[in-house]
Amino acid sequence: MDIELARTFLTIVETGSFVRAAERLNVTQTTVSARVRSLEDQLRRPVFLRNKSGSSLTPAGEQFLRFARTLVQVWERARHQVSIPPGHRAMLAAGGELSLWSPLLLEWMIWMRNSAADVALRAQIGTPEGLLRQVADGALDLAVVYAPRHWPGLKVEMLMEERLVLVTTDPASTGVADPDYVYVDWGHDFAAQHGMNFPQFSSPGLFVGLGPLGLDYILQVGGSGYFRQRAVRCHLASGRLQVVPHAPEFTHPVYVVYSEEAESGALTTALKGLREVVEAEGPLDADMSTAPKLPVIAASSGRDDFAPAIESPAETECTAPTLLRKAAAP
Repeated sequence: MDIELARTFLTIVETGSFVRAAERLNVTQTTVSARVRSLEDQLRRPVFLRNKSGSSLTPAGEQFLRFARTLVQVWERARHQVSIPPGHRAMLAAGGELSLWSPLLLEWMIWMRNSAADVALRAQIGTPEGLLRQVADGALDLAVVYAPRHWPGLKVEMLMEERLVLVTTDPASTGVADPDYVYVDWGHDFAAQHGMNFPQFSSPGLFVGLGPLGLDYILQVGGSGYFRQRAVRCHLASGRLQVVPHAPEFTHPVYVVYSEEAESGALTTALKGLREVVEAEGPLDADMSTAPKLPVIAASSGRDDFAPAIESPAETECTAPTLLRKAAAP
């Protein structure tokens, strides 16, 4: 069977219609319909019922669904294994959201180089939905994301739980009411919780879509904003930033997602590396030299940040990845 038939079938199931499946696959609706007809001819059974609201599976389609996933996954794994570069025992494909590559996934790649040099890596950046789809299809062995939605056949493991804390360069700052407050887009959950805790907050003077940019900005020109505690703790220790007293904090967990059926030794090694890198980051600071705070509030989707490069040697050390700092230590 042509693997594209199974892939097209799964895309229709996921999107709920031939039209949306054609848009996602970047082909015409006629092509999608032709693939479905070819699939049904080979199975000798109809797999979809079309109606005004979209498409639904027939009993035969329901039966074929689990085999279609297996077909695509097996093909992708076979393709990976055949393409293993000389001198390596396995190939591992990993993906992550843009903001998670530094420092978390960068440190993981360094760990893999040091601990599993015989595993060839293929790394890429993507959106959460796209990454999960590729893990489900077998194109990726694992993906590291925020707040992944449930996906049949995928296992979700929480790697770490960050806190988003309100920090400022000015001790006299009034927090979100301050004209220099930078609103960082940490996702829908954060926006909802932010609105509940600051109902009087109106449109920000500066809206930033990525944590690193917002953090770099306030370190350069001053201001306040919500950032990951691990990313700002060195600046809190140096006195460049201070936590705004009495401000609520928000939880911000990171997850790794992989197939429930995966039994690869390379995947086991990769997961071990991710856990060790997270452990090396150390626990979140319990004492942050702040006044009593409101309870931590769940806000689990959005983007990440890392401390920007700064010319001071001490602050460069503060922002360097953990494994690089260890390698540079005497």
